[in-house]
Amino acid sequence: MFRNIIAFIKKETVLSAAWVLAVTSAFLVPPSKEYLSYIDFNTLFLLFCLMAVMASFKKLGAFENCSKFLLGKFKSTAGILSVLVFMPFFFSMVITNDVALIVFVPLAIITLKMCGLEKLVLFTVVLQTLAANLGSMSLPMGNPQNLYLYSKSGINLPEFVSVMIPYTTASFILLLICVVLVNLKTNDGIKTQTAEFPQAEETNNAGSKKMWIVSTVSFVLCLLCVGKLIPATILFPVILITYLVSDRKILSAVDYSLLLTFVGFFIFTGNIKNMESARAVIANALTGHEVGFSIAASQVISNVPAALLLSCFTDNFKALLIGTNLGGLGTLIASMASLISFKQIARNYHDKRGRYFIQFTVMNLVFLALLFGFHLILA
Repeated sequence: MFRNIIAFIKKETVLSAAWVLAVTSAFLVPPSKEYLSYIDFNTLFLLFCLMAVMASFKKLGAFENCSKFLLGKFKSTAGILSVLVFMPFFFSMVITNDVALIVFVPLAIITLKMCGLEKLVLFTVVLQTLAANLGSMSLPMGNPQNLYLYSKSGINLPEFVSVMIPYTTASFILLLICVVLVNLKTNDGIKTQTAEFPQAEETNNAGSKKMWIVSTVSFVLCLLCVGKLIPATILFPVILITYLVSDRKILSAVDYSLLLTFVGFFIFTGNIKNMESARAVIANALTGHEVGFSIAASQVISNVPAALLLSCFTDNFKALLIGTNLGGLGTLIASMASLISFKQIARNYHDKRGRYFIQFTVMNLVFLALLFGFHLILA
């Protein structure tokens, strides 16, 4: 049993940490009905719906087929690298950084092997991870902390985009420069084999057409919710019932550990907020330094918990948006999505984990320094 507990903690480190903090804080602030007010159900409902819809599209093979089509149009090293890097950049804006990496990192490994460019796998996956974390910051549905801050702050969608678009544009330019530089150093020819892309689960035509309609309509409803035209309390039961009727297996693909992680951190941050001494110390340290403080906090506890915690002590949500999104760069745990890529490399190139970690850390710190410097110029 002890081994099972240790294995669970290793697998769900952030979830375990969230609930250890929640339980510990409960000794200082005894449980009461007020605990329910800590939990942002709108964020949880919308996050659940988005994950269900993305799981549905993934099962249909939507992302893989799109990738296969795009990669079929490019034969040069630069073209292939551009597609592999910028697909997670743009897709992460609407399917989240986690899903983008789950889909496109394995695709990159397969493609580069088949093209005779396997030596570029580590660097490409590093760029893909950067791309997913940076592209996802441009829209609320791009990552969990954005959804939370967007919901809590009350800012509208155009305002959200206007805050983040300068950083998204700068990130795109930096990634493009990296792709160009890698291409200039790569003189190998490309083999003409076609990569055997992952296939979607087989379904009959009628069933597939039905699920495409269900998924598309569900995604439109999610977008309307993000645009604050439909309340999350209405969206949640609609999506839940839809997939219970159409395909219950989709619901099993939802990342419930992430939802439970949010609940744990909601309880912890709610209790901290109710502790006068802790609130005063954090609020004083945070005031006027929201971006830098949230970047630093993200390096240690990752950017989602940092957003949940720091939002209790400041109303400067725009600064938190910038700080927690840029804070996803840096250490391997600064963004939990980065662990998805690391696990893929560890599975496929076990002996190169250390090399990948070094490349990842160096590139992340360089991007973080450049984008923080860009922020200082804008400020």
